[in-house]
Amino acid sequence: MYRLALKFPPNHLHRHHLFILLLFLLISARFTATSSATTTDYRRFKEAPQFYNAPTCPSIDINGTTEMCSPQAVHVAMTLDAAYLRGSMAAIFSILQHSSCPQNIIFYFVASSTADHHHLRHTISRSFPFLKFQIYPYDSSAVSGLISTSIRSALDCPLNYARNYLANLIPQCVRRVVYLDSDLVLVDDIAKLAATPLGNNSVLAAPEYCNANFTSYFTPTFWSNPTLSLAFADRKACYFNTGVMVMDLQRWREGDYTKKIVEWMELQKRIRIYELGSLPPFLLVFAGKIAPVDHRWNQHGLGGDNYRGLCRDLHPGPVSLLHWSGKGKPWVRLDANRPCPLDALWAPYDLLQTPFALES
Repeated sequence: MYRLALKFPPNHLHRHHLFILLLFLLISARFTATSSATTTDYRRFKEAPQFYNAPTCPSIDINGTTEMCSPQAVHVAMTLDAAYLRGSMAAIFSILQHSSCPQNIIFYFVASSTADHHHLRHTISRSFPFLKFQIYPYDSSAVSGLISTSIRSALDCPLNYARNYLANLIPQCVRRVVYLDSDLVLVDDIAKLAATPLGNNSVLAAPEYCNANFTSYFTPTFWSNPTLSLAFADRKACYFNTGVMVMDLQRWREGDYTKKIVEWMELQKRIRIYELGSLPPFLLVFAGKIAPVDHRWNQHGLGGDNYRGLCRDLHPGPVSLLHWSGKGKPWVRLDANRPCPLDALWAPYDLLQTPFALES
């Protein structure tokens, strides 16, 4: 018969092993907490300075009209989500900094109904305590079944399609709104963009790029179908980027343009007529019918193409808005220490609190 002999280490070795175990548990707990914070994107942003109206700015409270409905206000719509929150904060900061009447700007943020709205509201309010804004929930269930896979997975996010439903999401009294993507900064007064003439009939205004190869935005199946290709027969259709638009929401509602866009998306589910996310339905409905905007208001493509996100230069001419459309985003490239030269123009608007600043 054998007996198992247990030998205990001396007391000083036992204490040493216990210390190592406690240290391991402490490090594991900190790592878990850090990973959780990173996953939920609960990062802190610095507080921006307060911006004030110039003496010549009109009042947006006229004859008892609420600020939200004031035609004197500049109404700005953007989407919000955790992945692009850092870009959104920089965009807001740039808009306020270059506005002559920053207190007259009202923001309408659209976020997924499943997003943490409390966190989004708290984050914005902490960095911009005096900002006039509302967050509107967007139920993406209706559009999710209409989204077709595109050349880049980020383009398939249901929130990209929220602009199709803006007229139904924000207050009915808001007639005109400037819609902006989250990967851009302004270096000019947004009131100039908001005042773009829309003429007697146009629903949208945006910079047009008629030198772009318009046919490439649709499949050979589309162009070979005589009925479908007739969609552009009576208009000079040109490419425009939907990340910067001035929208007449009253005309949109009257023309039921959400329904027109959805009809093309439903067709896309049956016949593959385009490849590039939420843009082609807008082109099908509006290309050749929009009011013009100077190209300075959308220096787009700074994120490179949709495949590799290579660095790009500015287009010739003056600049009022820099737009990192494409795969590469400036905050990602800066964090990876592989920035493109023009990313340095985005960096001054970055409000992310660095770890060093948090500790100090």
